[in-house]
Amino acid sequence: MTRDNIKMQRGFSLIELMVVVTVIGILTAIALPSYTEYVRRGHRADARTALLQAAQWMERAATANGIYPKANVFPENLKKVSSDRYAISLDADDSTFTLTATAQNAQADDKCGNLTLTNTGLQGANGKNEGDGNYDSSCWGK
Repeated sequence: MTRDNIKMQRGFSLIELMVVVTVIGILTAIALPSYTEYVRRGHRADARTALLQAAQWMERAATANGIYPKANVFPENLKKVSSDRYAISLDADDSTFTLTATAQNAQADDKCGNLTLTNTGLQGANGKNEGDGNYDSSCWGK
């Protein structure tokens, strides 16, 4: 057999393969946190929507009855967020209320933590309200 008759096998060298693996690792390290934050932001939007719907229900009930309803009559369907990453709770007396969307499951590590909304429309996130120092407005803004 001569050299011309033997076909040379071609393939990837170990170094080429390691370069590809390294590039994929770097892209994953950059993309995964961005994607995770994007998903969490979407679930925060669901929670904000649920808080606003619950606040609207509270205002309609107060208009009909003259006082805000207590937590024991707060409807079950308003306590759940469609994404199941937040649970809505109510703290109310006759003239005020505070709704809280408590982060749970995969959302528990979210930078915004729990979202709040009061009867005056005051929005809060992570234990801070609008106008407080260190309030992250992106929690309600995006």
